[in-house]
Amino acid sequence: MRILEDGGVTSARGFRAAAVKAGIKPGTDRLDLALVASDRPASAAAVFTTNRVQAAPILVDREHLRRGSARAVVLNSGNANACTGERGVADARRTCALVAQALGVAAEEVLVCSTGVIGVPMPMSALEAAVPAVVAALAENGGALAAQAIMTTDTVPKSLAVEVELDGRTVRLGGMAKGAGMIAPHMATMLSVVTTDAALSSDLLGRLLARAAGRSFNCVTVDGDMSTNDTLLVLANGAAGGPAIEPDTDACERFYAGLEEVCRRLARMIARDGEGATKLIEIQVRGGRDEAEARQAGLAVANSNLVKTAVFGNDPNWGRILCAVGYSGVEIDPARVEVCLCGVRIYDHGSGQPFDQQALSQAMRTDEVPIAIDLQRGEAVAEIFTCDFSYDYVRINAEYTT
Repeated sequence: MRILEDGGVTSARGFRAAAVKAGIKPGTDRLDLALVASDRPASAAAVFTTNRVQAAPILVDREHLRRGSARAVVLNSGNANACTGERGVADARRTCALVAQALGVAAEEVLVCSTGVIGVPMPMSALEAAVPAVVAALAENGGALAAQAIMTTDTVPKSLAVEVELDGRTVRLGGMAKGAGMIAPHMATMLSVVTTDAALSSDLLGRLLARAAGRSFNCVTVDGDMSTNDTLLVLANGAAGGPAIEPDTDACERFYAGLEEVCRRLARMIARDGEGATKLIEIQVRGGRDEAEARQAGLAVANSNLVKTAVFGNDPNWGRILCAVGYSGVEIDPARVEVCLCGVRIYDHGSGQPFDQQALSQAMRTDEVPIAIDLQRGEAVAEIFTCDFSYDYVRINAEYTT
């Protein structure tokens, strides 16, 4: 596998993307409407938020994905089109129809994603006026602009791609994502589109995507709040040529490894760019009886405001970490759990271990802070990504709609 750090959602063959300033974000001059399109029919699958309150685009996408294929995804920032009633659903359907007409495809072949403020009707006049421009701007190098257009409180665009060798041919997987706040698993709060030029059925694509999401986007948290709009879409158009990938084959496992890597790296970017964040926190949990148990313990630590603020303050307060593991619901034996911070063993055999407080605090003054936890209950492992809580997180969210 080869990582294409400068790659993105158009790295896979047969995909184009574009972005324009539609005026959906009032009072700004930022790109806010993106389009990703395949030059041929593509298998499609998705993972959505499990929040009982779901935005209109998710309701429409569920309908369109029943056919298992898609040709395009249109995404806007600045307005979530959530909690907008029947009008919101009609607006989402209208958006798909407008894009479909401009592309010359069926409305059911277009998927729609929105992100932004909840409860505000979509400014359809602005969107309708911008659709012809975004379709006309579609280009093979348009992925970078599309990644910019879906940003809300993000400070940087998030995209990359990988190449994977399958039976003598190279296939590519590329993706983009947005997300900085209101981030919690099941699934993580964000929008993401992944494209690939490999060929495989929508059923297999869906199974692999769910597995990859469980090890990536469902392992990232910023603030423990789950959104109404979480959407992870993947389109596979087969433009690389060759036979379709079949389940339980070496080619399938190689493809899955590429898919998981794209999702994992995008999830990591989201955690690093958490609202007000100054540090990425990587939590490695080993010794679980199964992967779900290891993830459960890690997420408890990742969602602890006390842990996150301690990391912000460079305070090696191991008691907060152990406390979170203790209330995670995993039946641990505190005398067997081990905790390391920045490579320093700080808790073992039921008590804190001696360490140089000043030296460890200095080691925490970095962009990435690793926490390693061994539950010593089994062989399963999990990796969780989160970030610290700074003063800016409160400021950003206190002023979000005002």
